[in-house]
Amino acid sequence: MPTLTVFTPTYNRSHTLGRTYQSLCCQTCRDFEWLVIDDGSTDNTKSLVSKWQAEDRIPIRYIYKQNGGLYTGYNTAYGNIDSELCVCIDSDDYMPDNAVELIVSHWTQRGDKQYAGLLGLDFHMDGTPIGGYFPADLRETFYYELNAKRIRTGDSKPVLRTDLVRKVAPMIGFPEEKNFNPVYMTWQVCDNLPLLVINDNLCFVDYQYQTGGDSMSADIWKQYVNSPRSFQKQRILELQLRHNSPLNLLRVAIHYVAESLLANDKHWLSHSPRKGLTLSVYPFGVCLYWLTLCRAH
Repeated sequence: MPTLTVFTPTYNRSHTLGRTYQSLCCQTCRDFEWLVIDDGSTDNTKSLVSKWQAEDRIPIRYIYKQNGGLYTGYNTAYGNIDSELCVCIDSDDYMPDNAVELIVSHWTQRGDKQYAGLLGLDFHMDGTPIGGYFPADLRETFYYELNAKRIRTGDSKPVLRTDLVRKVAPMIGFPEEKNFNPVYMTWQVCDNLPLLVINDNLCFVDYQYQTGGDSMSADIWKQYVNSPRSFQKQRILELQLRHNSPLNLLRVAIHYVAESLLANDKHWLSHSPRKGLTLSVYPFGVCLYWLTLCRAH
């Protein structure tokens, strides 16, 4: 049983998936397997992965499922991972050659049951860290604190203990809404236990939306409109997380009001875990609601 499972949810990304595969073949540590979750692709993803499995350069598992959105791919992955640690590498991203070695060595030396896993950096394609490096003296952190308390902005790469993600999975969404962010499960896992910090690159990120692609990060305003109940559920969780800040709670409460209005939830106040705060920011939430409708169309 390998220490790490690298899992990749993918949908019609055969044109980028090969780069992910090649990066895994170049790893300096082979203590991992690759789990590909095909979210109903209609391109040649299946035949491509079958070809790579036949090459037998790295251990590959392939699971095909009906299209349901990114979070359902995470659900499927978490239900099929047996290794101690797991990390998601998107189908348009890839790992530097030493990423698995960094993960396994840091966990072997420092990891134990008081940590939820590890946290490394995502890098731009030009070789610079997204949002900069972690503070030099930061040894561990709660995941939600990074942005909520402005410790660091920009994407980072969580590597989680599989036993913990299994406790919060599957993530229950809404069948007609596909834009439910699987970070929901990461926040749940990392609210009680911190992550060990690796101030090194674990993933090169190729943001597809920058070139007009189909990234989940593209056009967030339309996502708010198309998946309002999913975002509302996410805000409810954020309002309950322990490692928050007063300023961030204000931001989340405003979003909660806006997304409750988008979801046409007449019981939005009773559903809020922070009713006083939610009521106090209601006018700002209404403004965000109208701004969202304008920006989405």
